[in-house]
Amino acid sequence: MVVRTADLWKSYDDGAVTVLKGIDFACFEGHSVALCGPSGCGKSTLLHLIAGLDTPDRGSVWVNGIEVDRHRDLLSLLRHEIGIVFQLHNLIPDLTLEENCLIPAVAAGVNQRVAKDRLRELAERTGLSHRRNHRVQKLSGGERQRTALCRALMNRPKILLADEPTGSLDETTGGMVFDLLLELVAGEGVTLLMATHDRILASRCDRMMEMRAGKIHEPVLAH
Repeated sequence: MVVRTADLWKSYDDGAVTVLKGIDFACFEGHSVALCGPSGCGKSTLLHLIAGLDTPDRGSVWVNGIEVDRHRDLLSLLRHEIGIVFQLHNLIPDLTLEENCLIPAVAAGVNQRVAKDRLRELAERTGLSHRRNHRVQKLSGGERQRTALCRALMNRPKILLADEPTGSLDETTGGMVFDLLLELVAGEGVTLLMATHDRILASRCDRMMEMRAGKIHEPVLAH
């Protein structure tokens, strides 16, 4: 069990809007899990809490047996354990593909040669070798999202969180990026937790779960 939550609650606007309502959830090593549901049901909020980007009102989150909000060196834990891919990639447009991807490695104190070797490997696997020195603003939408995948995997995380990773792409490009995502996850032995409203893509994960109104309902087996 690499991710676990217990009685997780989260609200905004001083409690006026309750987004998560007592989430009990577990994700096991090497599995790919899709969280499905409409916008506003709490998918992204759950991922943000698991990633340590936000804190719950109450309840607990564990990543590889370590409680996230009580870990003294949260940044170190998350830099090495978790990779994140956002819908809008969150890349820095004025930096090159290589510079964007090296940021998490530099932040984690990875040796520069080791980091560049890792980037070279990921760029080859994602078909981006010829674009490494191009600024992000010059890349296509699909190339940007592939760059975001490379960046998320730079530090060899055990868990990859993907928040609507194909939501900003057209159907064809989104399908190609998702194919690559599953290929990389399988090749790296990474556990994938993905939020999506696309049930066709979600059905290709090992497990598909439904979120409605801040709660996870009975899981639907994809295979």
